[in-house]
Amino acid sequence: MKRSMLLLLVIAMLLPATVACQKQEDTSIKVALLPIMDALPYYVAQDKGYFAAEGLQVQAIFVKSAQERDTLLQTGQVDGALTDLISVGLFDKDTAKLKVVGTLMHATAKMPQFRILAAPGGHIIGPAAMKGVPVAISQHTIIEYVTDRLLEAKGLTSKDIRITEVTQIPVRFELLMQGKVAAATLPEPLASGAIAKGAKLIVDDSQYPQFSQSVLAVRTESLAAKPHNIAKFMQAWYKASAEINAHPDKYKPLLVKKGRVPGFIEKEYQVPAYPVNLLPTEAEVKDVSAWMLSKKLISQPLDYKVIVATTLKP
Repeated sequence: MKRSMLLLLVIAMLLPATVACQKQEDTSIKVALLPIMDALPYYVAQDKGYFAAEGLQVQAIFVKSAQERDTLLQTGQVDGALTDLISVGLFDKDTAKLKVVGTLMHATAKMPQFRILAAPGGHIIGPAAMKGVPVAISQHTIIEYVTDRLLEAKGLTSKDIRITEVTQIPVRFELLMQGKVAAATLPEPLASGAIAKGAKLIVDDSQYPQFSQSVLAVRTESLAAKPHNIAKFMQAWYKASAEINAHPDKYKPLLVKKGRVPGFIEKEYQVPAYPVNLLPTEAEVKDVSAWMLSKKLISQPLDYKVIVATTLKP
């Protein structure tokens, strides 16, 4: 009897220490999001309570530019961000600072992400006419990568492709519509708006979806500290994506409001299909790596297993 009581006393003394060792993961998650249609599942997940159902306290910080987003990541003010493989490659060129935990948007045969457009009333018809014609882009970004790859896919060489720097997308749109630049690469839905106002399609990534995706990348410190809750965040996000895919008309007003769909095309604009449980492929990362090496943006190839979280589980 005394021996049993002694054993219980020892267990009681050790239990607080055991509980203390089993420290729970932080359930708060901060993400930087650009106010674009790629972020639509966030609003749905919050409204439907998908994040809360996973026990998460999610805070989104909406940024006006990629530069603002990257500053938040660099200074540790957010756990992760809506970004792209080019940006992740730039962060990870020396040491692994970010890791991709999911694909948030991907070009499809029915819905492109980017289009190369010619100015209304111009003489450019078809990709072959783009030889030597400057394309308005933002350098060292996914915009430049997509521009190069789409024109190369249509037979142009790197020597044939010319670019002109116009960083701000709204300014790029206006210059194109005014004919002050002959061509420009624009993202959706602004590209559809430009076509509706007379811009001419040269080529888009619906034919080459392997070149276009946005991703959720997380700081390696955050992923190490709360891997299960980061995985739960992606589960909730993808649950919202599936909900949108199942009821696109229901969420069209929200897309128009939050996704910067121009008012003059909102009636005919279709809600895109959002990826569910998708990661970038090794081939996609390899091609991004080859392009970045050719531009001297990185000095060594990107390692797929280093920049993509292939084993993340809740």
